[in-house]
Amino acid sequence: MLRIHFTGRDLESVRLARLPDPLWEIVCSLCRLQTREGAIAFDSWRRTVGGLVRRARAAREAASALRSLVPRAAYFPDFLTPPVEDDPDDLHSGIDRVLATPRRRLRHELAMLSASGGRPWAGAELARGDVTALSALGSNLRTYHQEFIAPSWNRIGAATSADLALRTRALADGGTRALLDSLRPMAVWEPPVLTVDYPLERELHLHGRGLLLVPSYFCWQRPVTLADEQLRPVLIYPVDKAFSPPAVSRESLSRLLGSTRAMLLSEAAALTCAATSELAAATGMSLPSVSQQLAVLRDGGLVASRRDGKRVLHAATPLGRRLLEGC
Repeated sequence: MLRIHFTGRDLESVRLARLPDPLWEIVCSLCRLQTREGAIAFDSWRRTVGGLVRRARAAREAASALRSLVPRAAYFPDFLTPPVEDDPDDLHSGIDRVLATPRRRLRHELAMLSASGGRPWAGAELARGDVTALSALGSNLRTYHQEFIAPSWNRIGAATSADLALRTRALADGGTRALLDSLRPMAVWEPPVLTVDYPLERELHLHGRGLLLVPSYFCWQRPVTLADEQLRPVLIYPVDKAFSPPAVSRESLSRLLGSTRAMLLSEAAALTCAATSELAAATGMSLPSVSQQLAVLRDGGLVASRRDGKRVLHAATPLGRRLLEGC
């Protein structure tokens, strides 16, 4: 278990990232490639990755190199996931921060990886900050993201934005306590400690630094944090994959034409994360009609839905929001 200890000042500084962090998505996805966990959520993606690895040399080399830095073990180097802001930087800025890691830290963290049984790619060269090795690391991170992460970004964005809507609603309704309570069952809030399901026994004292919560699509079941407790505290937590929209086809999108569904999509975006009854009240439609039209929007990848107790909550996906912005 991971026990995160809060002070009153820490509770004032709990923050939610609005976007998934691309480098954490790379790291978490590398873990998913090395296990069969989450078959329903990830097997289709794994098959796609397998095909690319067989066909494309650059993709194969990037996956192999990065997998050696993120082995299926309890430890991977923190320098691969530098501290993120409330809104994570773009991939290129993140990679620049990875490559700017001080040499002393590179040596220390790669030595820890080797001591835990890992066999890091270009370990000696990376540890001394060799320019060629660092350049290759940056190239591998860019290639991996381009080939294996970017094609799924609409699905990733839909799941994480819908999760953010749920967390924001909890925060608005009940404050920080409700926000932390919303992390059940993967984390349990019993003031002043947040107990997180974790493979190791750890105590993390925030000491007034607050905590940044970052949603992740490729994180699975258990949240993850940095190994070095001196770094800015962050908790990467898995989002509900049920919010991921299905693949959108031309036929599905053609079914969305019409003023009724356009109004419903607009209200779903405006209300952020709305129950079926709230959408019915906002549009003046009957509950059965709203449910039917939402099913069409969901088939087109414009709305994501999730059951929350007795309610079903709905949120416009990034694709749905982009469609509205173009109107």
